[in-house]
Amino acid sequence: MGVFVLLPLVLPLTAWPVARLAEQRLHPRTATWLLTVTAAVLGLCSTVCLALLMVVGTAQLPGNPLPDGWSDDEVREAVPYDEIAGQAAIPALLAVVSGCGSLLWRHHRVRRRAGRSLAGLPRRTVAVLPDTVPYAFALPDRGRDRGRRRGRGRVVVSTGMLSRLTSGERRALFAHERAHLTARHHRFLLLVQLAARANPFLRPLRTVVSYTVERWADEEAAGVVRSRRTVARAIGRAALIAGAAPGVGPGVGPGAALAGFAAPGPVPRRVAALLHPAPTAHAWPSLFTAVGVAVWTAAAGTAISALSSANSAVTLFLVLKAATPL
Repeated sequence: MGVFVLLPLVLPLTAWPVARLAEQRLHPRTATWLLTVTAAVLGLCSTVCLALLMVVGTAQLPGNPLPDGWSDDEVREAVPYDEIAGQAAIPALLAVVSGCGSLLWRHHRVRRRAGRSLAGLPRRTVAVLPDTVPYAFALPDRGRDRGRRRGRGRVVVSTGMLSRLTSGERRALFAHERAHLTARHHRFLLLVQLAARANPFLRPLRTVVSYTVERWADEEAAGVVRSRRTVARAIGRAALIAGAAPGVGPGVGPGAALAGFAAPGPVPRRVAALLHPAPTAHAWPSLFTAVGVAVWTAAAGTAISALSSANSAVTLFLVLKAATPL
């Protein structure tokens, strides 16, 4: 394995340039897919790297349940700085597992709490709650809900929000939230959040994807309403109405399961983007542009990370197999 086993821990740095440039230069849909796939692969490879290092580190601890042969010199020589890297990987991997588990539990709890807040309401695609607090968000279906009714989820909005918007702005709001449901944006958000928990170097991608899914929904809403200015005005007004708590429902905090109409931001950038012509969707940027160089750099880093993880896993498996007595 050598030093290659450590590469997946630092190769997420190659995605930083594309995160910023994709946000500015690519269509929001393309940027969301690109950054989510990149973050997911890099996060998975980073976790595999920690798991391989943990095997070597755990084998060195006295009283460990692993075979004695796993602590032999030929196994330890497969990992550079085996004593430091191996033992440091144990708490690091535990932190990753704990963080991802906590995120998934919170994700499930938020969706369940939101579902309980709608108990007793008619099973329609739009749920209007009699609440003076202004909010609007998309609530995806849970697995068991999909079998009960057709659709991908529900748009939840309060009377406090609807009463302060014009008819055109309401259309923009509903189109925006339905775009979240149709494209399953909560899955993109969940994946990048898990990747950021797996490797802190991936946090910039999480921030950018949180923005690009909103821009993606904005563009879809503009296509439905046929007025980019109306959508921009609706976003600005909703943000002012929501104040310091955008996209928050009764007993529901912002989470991976929900996407508020006025959040996340920054809202001024979303409004400014809608006041310009619609972005064009390019399949793949040219290499002779800044964003093209950044995309290819991120793609190369992701490919090297995946190959390094696979090579290290196979190599360590063969070494451990040879060191384990029959």
